[in-house]
Amino acid sequence: MLKTSLTLAAIMTMAAHGNPAKAPAKKDAPVAKKEAKAAPAKKKEGAKKAPEKPKNSKLEQARKDQEELTLHNALAAEKSKNETNDLRAELAVLKLEKEILTEKLALATIKESSKSADAISKFMAEKEKLTREAALAKLEADKLASEVKALQAASSLKTSALQAEISEIEAKEKRENYANATPEYLANPLLKNGTLVVSDRRIPFNGPVTSRLADQVTTRINYFNNKDPKKPIFIVIDDSPGGSVMAGYRILKAMEGSEAPVYVVVKSFAASMAACITTLAEKSYAYPNAVILHHQISQTFMFSSLNLTDQKENYEDMKKWWARLADPISQKMGITSDEFIEMMYNKTKSGDWTEFGDDAKKLKWVDNVVERIHETSLLKNPDAKKPVATVTRTTEAGVTSRPDGLVPAIDDKGNPYLILPRRNPKDVYLMYNPDGYYRFK
Repeated sequence: MLKTSLTLAAIMTMAAHGNPAKAPAKKDAPVAKKEAKAAPAKKKEGAKKAPEKPKNSKLEQARKDQEELTLHNALAAEKSKNETNDLRAELAVLKLEKEILTEKLALATIKESSKSADAISKFMAEKEKLTREAALAKLEADKLASEVKALQAASSLKTSALQAEISEIEAKEKRENYANATPEYLANPLLKNGTLVVSDRRIPFNGPVTSRLADQVTTRINYFNNKDPKKPIFIVIDDSPGGSVMAGYRILKAMEGSEAPVYVVVKSFAASMAACITTLAEKSYAYPNAVILHHQISQTFMFSSLNLTDQKENYEDMKKWWARLADPISQKMGITSDEFIEMMYNKTKSGDWTEFGDDAKKLKWVDNVVERIHETSLLKNPDAKKPVATVTRTTEAGVTSRPDGLVPAIDDKGNPYLILPRRNPKDVYLMYNPDGYYRFK
């Protein structure tokens, strides 16, 4: 602000005193003439004026200082102006370059915008194209789907028709597997022509007499009693070598306690405990060639040692068991127990008394001999489903498990045998086992 004030003062001073650097401006001709005429008059007026008073030296000195300072400031300003000319020039160049760059940037932006617009335009065009193609593809897919559905519907109809035919055929085949008959329940199942009519109230009895077999037989006796206490129940023995007297006695007591009559049918072989059950049944039936075998109770001790007292006690137990089984049989035969034993050994030295069915009837071991057995319960074709094989001594090869709980095994000599279940210490076996096929482990 100080420099600006001083500069203005210097300019005003120069204006007041005149600027010698500048040439006087030319005046118009009429004006010059007027001034020339007026000049003498002014000179005269000047001559008439009084002489000026001497100026104040201090004021004059201040004016000089002011003028000097003004000149100095003007010089400094000019000098500063000269010094900043290069900077102003450089600044002007920079401003110009900035403007150029700004214009270039604007141009580049325009070009980029143009490119972006072109790219967007191409993208939108491509998108529209893809959209049309997708719509067309969808239409084609829908068309194909409709055609597929139509084909599937047609195929489904054909499949349904074929399935219906198959179902009809299967139903016919299943129906063919069933007989057009129903089980017959006769109070007296033995017909006059020697045919025994067996109903579906039958209980299979095969293999050694064990606790498991006793469970199977007794539970079925109870079931058939609960279902109908009047219709006969049939225990059908295909092949049984006998077994545990405890298990056999359970079966005998279940037969005795049954309200419905329990009949025993022997088709092939009933020995020992199975023979006792046959003989002591309310009624028994057998084929003429069925084999029935009676013998004494025997005991085999394996892997145990008995002193004389133990042997005596065991002998007494066996005598009691024999009395409970042999006495009723000998009474039915009309002989004593001792006579029964004597007749056994008179028949064979081993005491294994064997008779066919027709001869067994004479001895009252069996009540009736039948020529035919009509199994009315077999209403389904046995070949329609694999039947359960009858457990016999000749069907053990390759068998790894049995329903009666016996375990197949082979001894050191390569002979197959069956391992009997562990018996009760007070139990004895009434079993026909001449070749040791049934063994204890």
